[in-house]
Amino acid sequence: MGLAQTGAWGCFDEFNRISIEVLSVVSTQVKYVLDAVRDMKINPAKNTFIFQSDQDEEISLKITVGFFITMNPGYAGRTELPENLKALFRSCAMVVPDIVLICENMLMSEGFSTAKELSKKFMTLYNLSKSLLSSQIHYDWGLRAVKSVLRQAGGLKRAEPDVPEDYILRRGLKDFNWPKIIKDDRPIFAGLIGDLFPGIPDESKIDLDLQAKVRVATKEKGLQAEEGFVLKVV
Repeated sequence: MGLAQTGAWGCFDEFNRISIEVLSVVSTQVKYVLDAVRDMKINPAKNTFIFQSDQDEEISLKITVGFFITMNPGYAGRTELPENLKALFRSCAMVVPDIVLICENMLMSEGFSTAKELSKKFMTLYNLSKSLLSSQIHYDWGLRAVKSVLRQAGGLKRAEPDVPEDYILRRGLKDFNWPKIIKDDRPIFAGLIGDLFPGIPDESKIDLDLQAKVRVATKEKGLQAEEGFVLKVV
């Protein structure tokens, strides 16, 4: 009702997680609106229609209204859309994103000239970490985490433009991921980085002033300024 009266576009994400009973009601209501839009195109003066629900109500209609849905078919707990609802939407298929290509483009946009080679190393590290490291609820080796690391690497690149790019990316990958990796997984992760970036010293860009302030604030809170804790805060 709100979309029809404002003429707004609505996108309903993960649409097929709704129960089949509710989807049947939704399909009926969407059809009322679309039929009214069709009638309005024939007769522009007709800008109201009866919206049939628990209480049938005559409401205004703006012809710009639009409905869009997204869904993941075939997942557990997902509902197959009823045929009468499928008929109301034009389908558009999506594919799994090419993260290596996204990584390459983001590296280029951050100023890296060897983006093609570095993007392959980056994603090799994340793919191997996903398969070889333990399963932890806070680990994330997907696209969202990739973008965060790339932004950090871009900042390092601009701060030190004369440092070799593989040094910069290695430091970004290590500094971003090391604090969240549990103790048992650290030797594996360190070995993976060492294999992918051979001959590069293991160094981090440390803000000593920030670390000192973290230690002071930690002690003021009555906590222990243990090195691992300080690293996580930084």
